[in-house]
Amino acid sequence: MELKFRVAARIAKPVHEVFEAVADPAKLSNYFTTGGAKGRLETGATVQWDFADFPGAFPVWVIEVVPGEKIVLEWRANEGEAPNVDGGGLKDADYRTRVTISFKGLEDGRTLVEIAEEGWRENQGALGASYGNCQGWSQMLCALKVWIEHGINLREGMYK
Repeated sequence: MELKFRVAARIAKPVHEVFEAVADPAKLSNYFTTGGAKGRLETGATVQWDFADFPGAFPVWVIEVVPGEKIVLEWRANEGEAPNVDGGGLKDADYRTRVTISFKGLEDGRTLVEIAEEGWRENQGALGASYGNCQGWSQMLCALKVWIEHGINLREGMYK
């Protein structure tokens, strides 16, 4: 058994525009990283992402970027809930998972965005964490689509 998933969406904008909405931290902060993003997604960079639902900026390691085609990231895995002062939170594990975001221009002018994540250990905590990340990436695609096509921040106020 290998813990991994893939989610996808079609966005009614050209590849370059959709790619930039993910790679540019100012744009990403408009619809996904509800606490903000610092650093452009470029090969070899380490950027910071912050989310209102998981407060506290954390590092994202950018492994590879091919403009207009793909972004490969790694971030620290989590393996379920860990108590903190607020009574919730995630327990960081001592390894990383890999996220690949692929962009493909379609004949009708839209962009197909696919996000795959893999690399969890095979245990119950990691299985649960993979479900949570799958939900998060699905939300990201929905939020990207609504923001880039209609200018609406779908996640605004959702977590705080």
